[in-house]
Amino acid sequence: MPTRRTVSLVTLGCARNEVDSEELAARMEGAGWDLTESAEGADVVVVNTCGFIEAAKKDSIDTLLAAHDSGAKVVAAGCMAERYGAELAAALPEADAVLGFDDYAEIGTRLDDVLAGRRRDAHTPRDRRTLLPISPVERRASDVAVPGHGELPDGLAPASGPRVLRRRLGGGPVAPLKLASGCDRRCTFCAIPAFRGAYVSRPPAEVLEEARWLAGHGVREVVLVSENSTSYGKDLGDLRALEKLLPQLAAVDGIERVRVSYLQPAELRPGLIEVIAGTPGVAPYFDLSFQHASGPVLRSMRRFGDRPRFLELLDRVRDLAPEAGVRSNFIVGFPGETEDDFAELAAFLEDARLDAIGVFGYSDEDGTEAASLPGKVDPDEVARRTAELTDLADELTAQRAEDRVGTELRVLVEDKTDDGAFEGRGEHQAPEVDGTVLVRGTGLALGDLATVRVTGSDGVDLVADLA
Repeated sequence: MPTRRTVSLVTLGCARNEVDSEELAARMEGAGWDLTESAEGADVVVVNTCGFIEAAKKDSIDTLLAAHDSGAKVVAAGCMAERYGAELAAALPEADAVLGFDDYAEIGTRLDDVLAGRRRDAHTPRDRRTLLPISPVERRASDVAVPGHGELPDGLAPASGPRVLRRRLGGGPVAPLKLASGCDRRCTFCAIPAFRGAYVSRPPAEVLEEARWLAGHGVREVVLVSENSTSYGKDLGDLRALEKLLPQLAAVDGIERVRVSYLQPAELRPGLIEVIAGTPGVAPYFDLSFQHASGPVLRSMRRFGDRPRFLELLDRVRDLAPEAGVRSNFIVGFPGETEDDFAELAAFLEDARLDAIGVFGYSDEDGTEAASLPGKVDPDEVARRTAELTDLADELTAQRAEDRVGTELRVLVEDKTDDGAFEGRGEHQAPEVDGTVLVRGTGLALGDLATVRVTGSDGVDLVADLA
């Protein structure tokens, strides 16, 4: 009997990478590879890297080196591998292969080559936006590889489930579901479109099929992920496609909650706000990519808006759903940011009543327009402003959580603590980034959706009793 080949898959970065890893896992399994959780004893370790910011790239390199130390063959895949290709292969000889997105369809063969010691030259990176037609509606006919959008070849269905190109790598009642890939925006600080490519929506029928598959694997909440969810449908000829899809997803048997991530304020239409705020089964949750609140800084970022416009948008959301959850991320110290610009950003946070806030100090990214902009802020000043805004954000989000004391929430139970309590999330809390709710009571099980009354708060986390 031939020896089974084993592969360990390590995922870094965002929820979009999680979906890509589960596609890779399905392809590996279909090609005859056994997946193992630990790198110890595995024949090959595949690291699905993140290449977004410097800290993420360092984490990817450290993980690849640790995998090499395990004695296994090591493969770099994912965003950092796609972004740097041959350059990464030359700088990191510990990696036995560096694979780009175009290699995903043949991942089983690529791993066979690695195990046999057959070296394959890494790709020379290209701007993947140039691989698809400029017109979004012409992109569906293209055969360009887009992670998370593949189809299984005939006869290559994974043993773990029906013909969905995915194999769950973790358990639990929550899972990301890819809505689209790529981005057509040209934000001056962001390199993602160059290596993720132009915007491509997944057809609604495909998204619904995967939601049903996830429900059959114990998932109760799906989190729709993409680089820009508000663009969904632009290449399908229907800018209202997401407004139509959300109620259908919420109606999938077994799915209790649908959450949308990464909404662009410039593209957030009134109809979409109404659907997210008012559809039963859709979380009234708005993950809004503000990035800043000073008009001049935002224009330099090639972004939309300013403090008054953003506050007006939040007012529209809360008119429809007063307790809606809102989170956003902000870049501090962008080239040209003055003290007045920074004060404008701080003033916006004080007025906005956000539930969760991410603060990031600016640093130059390879290949971005911002890297060549004048007016660079001294790194020490960037660090000072970042720390100051982070402290303010922590204080404001803790106040926002305290405001929820005495209210009722619908909490999805996801874990049980050592002392017998349960941990979950309300509608205003996304997985991993927005805090949790500690529920005191009995008779609950993982995956239950429980009505609770909030009795206390600790930072962004809440404490509640069964209602």
